[in-house]
Amino acid sequence: MERSMKTTKIPKTDSIEELARFWDTHEFTEFDAEMEEVAEPVFEREGSIRVDLKPRQAKAVRRLAESKGISQAELVRQWVKEKLDRSSPRGHARR
Repeated sequence: MERSMKTTKIPKTDSIEELARFWDTHEFTEFDAEMEEVAEPVFEREGSIRVDLKPRQAKAVRRLAESKGISQAELVRQWVKEKLDRSSPRGHARR
C-alpha cells in the first residue's frame, strides 16, 4: 500500500524551538529543492556569551538547574545578574 506524498513546507519562522520540533519529525532530504546556502549566520542572539565548563562543572550546573525546575541558561543568567547587582554602585545591573 502506497502512502500519499505530503506537501509540507519548511516553516518560515525565527523560532529555533519551532524549527527544532519541525526537523525532529522531518528528513532534511525531503526539502532539497527548498534549501539555499547562506554565508552569514541566520540566528544570532544579541548579548550571547559562550561559557566553557569542565564536564564536572557542567554536570553540576545541569543538576542544580533541574532541581530548581529551570533551564541551565536561566540558572547561569540568574547567577550573573546577582553578581552584577552586588557589584553595581546603585545595587542593580543595567538592563
